Amino acid sequence: MTTLADPVPGGRPGEVEAATALSGELAGRGVHGVVLSYVDTAGIGRVKTVPTARLPAAVAWGVGMSPVFDTFLANDAIVRTDVLGSPDGDLRLYPDLDHLVVLAGQPGWAWAPVDRLTQEGEPHPGCTRTLLRRVVAGAAEEHGLTFRAAVEIEWTAGRDDAPDGAFVPAATGPAYGAVRQVELGDCAAELLAVCAAQGVDVEQVHPEYAPGQFEISVGALDPVAAADRSVLVRQTIRAVARRHGLRVSFAPAVLARGVGNGGHLHLSAWRDGANLHSGGEGRYGMTAGAESFVAGILARLPALTALTAPSPASYLRLRPSQWAGVFTAWGRETRETALRVVTGTRGLRDRAANLEVKPVDLAANPYLALAGVIAAGVDGLAASAALPEETTGDPARFGEREAAAAGVRRLPTSLEQAVGEFRADGLLRAVLGPVLADAVVAVRQGEIAAVAGLDDEQVAAAYRWKY
Repeated sequence: MTTLADPVPGGRPGEVEAATALSGELAGRGVHGVVLSYVDTAGIGRVKTVPTARLPAAVAWGVGMSPVFDTFLANDAIVRTDVLGSPDGDLRLYPDLDHLVVLAGQPGWAWAPVDRLTQEGEPHPGCTRTLLRRVVAGAAEEHGLTFRAAVEIEWTAGRDDAPDGAFVPAATGPAYGAVRQVELGDCAAELLAVCAAQGVDVEQVHPEYAPGQFEISVGALDPVAAADRSVLVRQTIRAVARRHGLRVSFAPAVLARGVGNGGHLHLSAWRDGANLHSGGEGRYGMTAGAESFVAGILARLPALTALTAPSPASYLRLRPSQWAGVFTAWGRETRETALRVVTGTRGLRDRAANLEVKPVDLAANPYLALAGVIAAGVDGLAASAALPEETTGDPARFGEREAAAAGVRRLPTSLEQAVGEFRADGLLRAVLGPVLADAVVAVRQGEIAAVAGLDDEQVAAAYRWKY
């Protein structure tokens, strides 16, 4: 007879025993349920929840969920590929106990990211958390690389009593203004307290540029943990905001005009404990490896936008001269180039130097976006790719000839263009594998069809409260 503690698909030795002890501890702390969290191809956070007492069973056997969610759109419509999108089949969600967090922002609940496995215990080819782990492991095995990553989170706070899904800013103060910080200071203070209780080290939280907009920056972790943290922090912001009568949007464009919400990636490559972005003989202290890593990302940015800017609303945000980084260019601390080389302050550069990837928003699945960006960078490093000349100032000022001479190209201006670039990029498709790559294309094409005929205001409204 099989018992709960017997070896099972997806389990690790001792995990069930650990889950049994943990469930008792959680119950003693007043935790009644555990949120099992993952992000689908469209960038929507999906969950199942189990009572705390069922955590050992979830660790041993997983929790069932249909594979159809890999081809859900943001509006919950379903598209199909040759493999995915039918009502057939089942997956198992296995919670990662190493990253389980008691939710101070949602009393009575804990949260854990999951890995998705088949019923036979094999990794599901659509599991983006597994994909990111595989990309990171491959870089370590083949090139001796490790990474530190963080995802910036921008959001807009609206009034919860606004009519008909409209957005009415919950704060009226100016960008980066003390007035706005005071207006929502109670909510922000509780957010800081809750993040600290959940073990999230916050570096900054402040009013941003757009009406009612804020940003939170958190400490860097390994890429999988950084993606987990991005999902956790968004859940936390939403929970805290609701207690203060606010409605939160992480959508790329809450309104058709103006600055949208970004989800910039900060990433640094390391080898033998040394940061490749500092202490080298290249530009701004970059090593040769770091320059080639940046060059690899720069070369594939048009195709990467299908992963980093995956919504029709993303292209309402990706406009020139709005610090969104819409040109294939890099520069030191240049906020209009797609890649911003961050050197950090003298005395901290060996730890703080990193690369910021700007054409990223929070409609992106963070596991998928990080996997694509890292894979592109590693490919550049392996090929010793040459980094072109730096761009200073706003690339929008270039005429056609000047831009061509500098190798500066406008990123896709629509999701349709981004999908075309992705389909033509053999490396990125190979990294994702055929099942996931086809799901990305099908979901993006489904989103395009879903907004066909809509004007910009209608597109913004369609996605305003989806993220």
